[in-house]
Amino acid sequence: MNTQTTLRRFTLGACALALGLGMFQAQADDGALYGPKAPKGSAFVRAYNASSAELDVSVGQTQLKQVAPLGSSDFKFLPAGSYQAQVGSTQMPVDLQAERYYTLVSQTGAKPRLVEEPPFTSRQKALLRVQNLTDSTLSLKTADGKTAVVADVKPDGRGDREINPVKVGLALFDGERKVADLKPVTLERGEVVSLFVTGGQGKLSPVWVKRPIDG
Repeated sequence: MNTQTTLRRFTLGACALALGLGMFQAQADDGALYGPKAPKGSAFVRAYNASSAELDVSVGQTQLKQVAPLGSSDFKFLPAGSYQAQVGSTQMPVDLQAERYYTLVSQTGAKPRLVEEPPFTSRQKALLRVQNLTDSTLSLKTADGKTAVVADVKPDGRGDREINPVKVGLALFDGERKVADLKPVTLERGEVVSLFVTGGQGKLSPVWVKRPIDG
């Protein structure tokens, strides 16, 4: 084997190794962003705690422990099907369908709610979602109220908007009336950030819900 052939094979081997490491790193990054790969046919569920006390939730044998006030757990996967959920001291039946995402919402003075979270597949953009669990029609706008980002989300409804990754400061409006200025939120590519709005009768609580960093 001559020197030129040896060099060519070494170069090809090095390129293949670099490509393999690159693919491994991409898969690792995807795992960090989207979580562990679930078996086909799984459903996904998390808990959002809109109350002022720490919360424990279970769905069948799946545990979502010590959810902080105004915080959420990460999503956990489990086989699709019908389950008995325990949300704090309240039990409720839930039906989880395959390849769908859900959030169990606990509110002070109200029954827990199961809210569907349609999956988002873009790796380039981010998704802003408004989950309106109130009795008012609400809009997410720029702080000055001039530009609607997610407009006219009906009571018990949901509204979505794909945007480029960015750090944004927005406000929640009920018609032309500003309900609240929201904390600035950073949106990463491929990420879903949900604004859960709970409460009623003019006393609304809007909270950004993102997957925990250590999820």
